[in-house]
Amino acid sequence: MENPDVLVVGGGPVGLATAIGARRTGLRALVVEPRPGPIDKACGEGLMPGALAELDRLGVRPHGHPIAGISYHDGSHEAEHRFRGSPGLGVRRTELSRALHERAAESGVGVGAGRVVGVTQDARGVDAALADGSSIRCRWLVGCDGLHSGVRRLAGLEAAAPRGGAARRYGLRRHFRRAPWSDVVEVFWSGSAEIYVTPVDDELVGVAMLGPRGLVFADEIARIPLLAEFLRGAEPAGPLSGAGPLRQRVRAHASGRVLLVGDASGYLDALTGEGMRIGFAQAAAAVRAIAGTVDTPLAELSGWNAGVRAAASYEREWHRASGAANRFTAGLLLASQSPVRRMIVPTAERMPGLFSAAVEVIAR
Repeated sequence: MENPDVLVVGGGPVGLATAIGARRTGLRALVVEPRPGPIDKACGEGLMPGALAELDRLGVRPHGHPIAGISYHDGSHEAEHRFRGSPGLGVRRTELSRALHERAAESGVGVGAGRVVGVTQDARGVDAALADGSSIRCRWLVGCDGLHSGVRRLAGLEAAAPRGGAARRYGLRRHFRRAPWSDVVEVFWSGSAEIYVTPVDDELVGVAMLGPRGLVFADEIARIPLLAEFLRGAEPAGPLSGAGPLRQRVRAHASGRVLLVGDASGYLDALTGEGMRIGFAQAAAAVRAIAGTVDTPLAELSGWNAGVRAAASYEREWHRASGAANRFTAGLLLASQSPVRRMIVPTAERMPGLFSAAVEVIAR
């Protein structure tokens, strides 16, 4: 596809959702991604009800295992909340990628192999230089290329991490061949890590953990006797994968005709497990910001005005989609890295109404 309206850099779930959303508004969309699909990633793999609602709006229905809610455990205490209304879904990342690729093809989204190594923009569009020496001219470029986004750096939107900040956190994940023992995502809080167990199929569970650099996967599981017993004899299904550091800072979420979506647009932590819900909401916001310039009289969109309008609109929409969730994550992360950590699960157990309200905020 030559000169697409929207060039999406990054073929993960958020990038594909952005491209599908663009096509639904009548825009020509092209996705460039250096890795062949389906694309995997170390993550918890639980889709909250809000994320499923957005996938349903896009016509995407992946296969997975229903999730009825979330429970917290710390060895002595337990708090559980079951979603009000529709359930969530545990979905292997490769299955989510497959379903989105299928829907993208049905929608007329172009998908090509390539790595973007240069981004320049002018009043009418953006030129993306590829590693093979070719280039793509587009009206809008959306960076959906993950935690270590090249678009973020190329567009001058990356912000340096503050000195003396909080310790960097990382994620690990492995699947095990075992029938799920629960219909909820179980979160086990140990002394230094949080471990998420998500049913993703009738005979498969995903185990993801978050914590400081140097986590030893088997050792962290062994520190939680209940989880170790559940996994006793279960065969690993695939390699151990990792991601991080998780915290990524940005100066802004858009610059002219370049917009950042998903992890590329800045990231706090995976602690609350709502990354996909937020990413899909940001994708929809980016499409609205771009589509909002289409019907504006050309006289009002001369020069850089279209890019300025879209960038300003997207900044507002980004904060509307992500602000409350980020504030909640920041508060929980701060508590988890302080002496208050040992009180999180006991407090949730003693105050079930507060815990349920917090989970519903995450879920929807």
